[in-house]
Amino acid sequence: MHWLSLILAGLAEVLFAFCLGKAKLAAGSEAISWYAAFAGSAALSFYLLNLSLAQLPLGTAYAVWTGIGAVGTALVGVLVFGAPLSGPRLFFLSTLIGSVIGLKFVAH
Repeated sequence: MHWLSLILAGLAEVLFAFCLGKAKLAAGSEAISWYAAFAGSAALSFYLLNLSLAQLPLGTAYAVWTGIGAVGTALVGVLVFGAPLSGPRLFFLSTLIGSVIGLKFVAH
């Protein structure tokens, strides 16, 4: 259950980064709505991260949380916001994914 909370926390981190990206492109009340969604998803992400810390070591949980957020946000950048995807970028994203998976297997 704690790993599930941590994975959901990472996905909520991706969501709050997505909301910031959308808010940057919006104006007026639409931007305010995206900022409100950012605040809600950030609060959810931190809450779920905190739940996972009941059983997972802080260093492991934080590394996995930020890893999911980094990879997910990079993918959202490519798929939604048109960020470039190069060979080196794919290589380093894949090493990050491998590291996150590795941390799960060595966590106590």
